[in-house]
Amino acid sequence: MIRRIIVLLAVATVTLGGAARAVAAQPDLNEQDKKFLVQLHRVDLTEIQAGNLAQRRSTDRSIIDLGKVLVDNHTKLDENVRQVAQKAGVPLPEDPNANQRQQLADLSRLTGQVFDNAWLAVMITGHRQTLDRLDQELSEGSSPEVKKLAEDARPVVREHLNMLRKARGGPMSPSPSPSGTMSPSPSGPMSPGQEGTMSPAPSPGGTG
Repeated sequence: MIRRIIVLLAVATVTLGGAARAVAAQPDLNEQDKKFLVQLHRVDLTEIQAGNLAQRRSTDRSIIDLGKVLVDNHTKLDENVRQVAQKAGVPLPEDPNANQRQQLADLSRLTGQVFDNAWLAVMITGHRQTLDRLDQELSEGSSPEVKKLAEDARPVVREHLNMLRKARGGPMSPSPSPSGTMSPSPSGPMSPGQEGTMSPAPSPGGTG
């Protein structure tokens, strides 16, 4: 009987020890990290849908190609977001937020050059705001794994912004400084009400 109790205690010790190690292995997330994971996931979902929309609605080869790039890149980025969020126990939404869904719906009603101009304006503003979110995570986040997501996503988003501006005929974004940081976006930091959203869709034919 005593021997059996000793064996059970040993099993319990091993089980609890493994659970404790699993808890300790969880990344140390603060509220900024959790908010950022949700924001970045919603950005990825929005960019994937916007990219698919460009491939269906545009007749401009450069816009169609840009749409495919957005789908491919943000699909890969979101795979990493999902993995980190799952490990950290952070639930992710299944859809973009209400403002993002509305913008996608507004764009889906446009065609031709009007669609192209509006799509580029929305995508440029959205990518600039995403860069602000990435910078905020790098400065305020606490989890190395979540901050690594922001670090890895930054050059991808910056390149997307350059490609979008080039397609619209605007200036390219400045190159990263030697320290790996960028100067603030011309739009400035987002207000709390803008978190997880793109700017309101421009009027038909607008260029932002």
